[in-house]
Amino acid sequence: MQYKYYLKCLKGMLSDKRLRHSLKVSNTAVRLAELYGADCEKAALAGLLHDCARDLPNDELLTLARHNRVPVDSIDEARPVLLHASVGALLAKRQFSVQDEAVLQAIALHTLGDETMTLLDKIVFVADKVEPDRSFPGVGELREIARRNLDRALLCCFDAAIMLSVRNGDLIHPRAVRARNGIRLKMG
Repeated sequence: MQYKYYLKCLKGMLSDKRLRHSLKVSNTAVRLAELYGADCEKAALAGLLHDCARDLPNDELLTLARHNRVPVDSIDEARPVLLHASVGALLAKRQFSVQDEAVLQAIALHTLGDETMTLLDKIVFVADKVEPDRSFPGVGELREIARRNLDRALLCCFDAAIMLSVRNGDLIHPRAVRARNGIRLKMG
């Protein structure tokens, strides 16, 4: 992996805080990959690049999504930041020359998830929520759950995000609801 090259590029794209977060997500994803038997190099790369589009302005996220045939619905229109995952996968492919579809998919799904998430998708999604600098009520317990049961941690991540949106009176993307319900149904 061309880690130094990716870091150099990301320094020009992300704030220092977001870059630190990306490095910690990468490291956390590697630890989870080791624990659950996933490809560590793919986890590291997807974790590092997962937020490469996060600091783009909303209008640019919308424009890039539309010009690249990324589906944009009314909730994406109202909350363009939700598009940073899909747009990030596009940037990872174009600007960073990532060709691995599994890595690109993990980047694309790290925000809203999907009903058919792979092991790598789940690892990057959870790593984004439990990296060491994350600080929110229950994050310590969530980290413990992530070390014991990745699907349970994934479900807890969805539940927490949806409940936070409800408490804040915010929109809830139907993709996140479908992803959450898909995980729950698989768990029995």
